[in-house]
Amino acid sequence: MIFLKKRFGLRRIAASAAALLISLCGAVQFYAHSLPDHFYTDADRPLSVETVLPVTFAHRAPTVPQAQEAELRLFGMFPVKTVSLTTLGPANVYIGGEPFGIRMLMAGVMVISLNEVHASEGSRCPAADAGIRTGDIIEAVNGSRIGSNAEIQQAVADSGGEPVSVTLRRGDLLKTVSVQPLYAPEARRWQTGMWVRDSTAGIGTVTYYTPDANGQIAFAGLGHAVCDADTGEQIPLASGDVIAVSVRDIIPGGAGKPGELLGRFDTRNSIGTLSANTASGIFGTLSSLPEKQIAVPLGFRQDISRGDALIYTTLDGSFPQAYRVEIEEIRGEDAALRNLVIHVTDPELLARSGGIVQGMSGSPILQNGRLVGAVTHVFVRDPTRGYGIFAENMYAQTASLAASAA
Repeated sequence: MIFLKKRFGLRRIAASAAALLISLCGAVQFYAHSLPDHFYTDADRPLSVETVLPVTFAHRAPTVPQAQEAELRLFGMFPVKTVSLTTLGPANVYIGGEPFGIRMLMAGVMVISLNEVHASEGSRCPAADAGIRTGDIIEAVNGSRIGSNAEIQQAVADSGGEPVSVTLRRGDLLKTVSVQPLYAPEARRWQTGMWVRDSTAGIGTVTYYTPDANGQIAFAGLGHAVCDADTGEQIPLASGDVIAVSVRDIIPGGAGKPGELLGRFDTRNSIGTLSANTASGIFGTLSSLPEKQIAVPLGFRQDISRGDALIYTTLDGSFPQAYRVEIEEIRGEDAALRNLVIHVTDPELLARSGGIVQGMSGSPILQNGRLVGAVTHVFVRDPTRGYGIFAENMYAQTASLAASAA
């Protein structure tokens, strides 16, 4: 009997050990899949990551010169995977929340629609026949650079009906096509059937400011690219101004009906210039800092946890206030840089705007005293929720632009 009890006890211990091993293997696989392969870090503080089970970083000797690597370990013992590191900092920024207006001139002109030309010999669209698509950027006609709608109209008119050589950019592809214009009797001019846009304007929110030693004040805003309203394509920036804006009213959002901040543009008051329109936001320089300045450290994705946070945004005039939100999901990287899901919980913000509205893009998200992200998009069916981008993705772009300008 004693022998049987010992055997039974050993089996229970073995079963428990096997269950524990299986659980550990499952946890290792889970974190290997869910944690990113790359982390931004601050040179002045140790690396840590917010996880249910403790995952720690162990620095490794780089396999490539100047590369930084670390091994993630569960409970400090069980290897999860090796990740790459990029140092951004120590970084402190002034948080934004102020509205700003933009006026952008495109690098070329964007095709926003293709239409038939009604000519005596019939109706067709010469541009479409030549393979031109909506969203294409027209850079030159007959070898001459194009920078406005008027310039492309004049180039087609000067052709006298002869084929015109059109150089266009489609993503990373640069190509040249030949377009045969048609004469439109009603308009009394030669036409190609394409409607183009050469500029755009809008309103957004500043995420942060970063003054440098040379007196320049770099800023970042929006948290996403400025895209054409008709085609949805990212607008190539040739030049642009930052315009002072004062919020004068709010159209509250509702299910299926995005709201909007209504701003008064001071077109006589250019307060800065734009330098880049990227997937992670708008970047440029300003002539001065706002009157009220709040300096905070930059937060990284490993600093973020689900739970309470604040957003700074402006509902009246040009001065931001803090409003309570909840970070519901940390999604990591994806093609649209929609890294966070946030839920507005602040009663005042809900009462006045219904949640997130157009124009709030770029509103800084703070958690535990750090700038961790920026508001980017609203859920159309639920304006109390929206997406955010990691602040580290925006700051990496700021650092890259500063390095390019040096």
